[in-house]
Amino acid sequence: MSGEEETPASERIDAKISALGDWRGKTLARMRALIHEAEPEVIEEVKWRGVPVWSRGGIVCTGEVYKAHVKLTFAKGASVPDPEGLFNASLEGNMRRAIDIAEGETVDAEAFKALFAEAVALNLSKTKRPRS
Repeated sequence: MSGEEETPASERIDAKISALGDWRGKTLARMRALIHEAEPEVIEEVKWRGVPVWSRGGIVCTGEVYKAHVKLTFAKGASVPDPEGLFNASLEGNMRRAIDIAEGETVDAEAFKALFAEAVALNLSKTKRPRS
């Protein structure tokens, strides 16, 4: 196992946010905090060459960082109710949905937390229960 894999995911995400040092790091940090408020039992992982992943009953969403935006991709977003219309990217598929956040944009905190909670509920409703 490499040293990086031995470092807890939360510390690796902290380091990624710090290394960004700009609006993207602040945006990712804010969204991460909202994720933890929405689901205190969320599990943080780092996959695919450093992408933060938040899971509970399966992957809920990823946090990708690009030059022009921070992208939060919800693995089962197409099945999650989005009454506030937060999803604004990856709308063409039948599984994923994403929220792209550009510099200067903010996402409504309460709407995001509700959306994240719905995604967790969907995952947990699909988790197989052991037979008795």
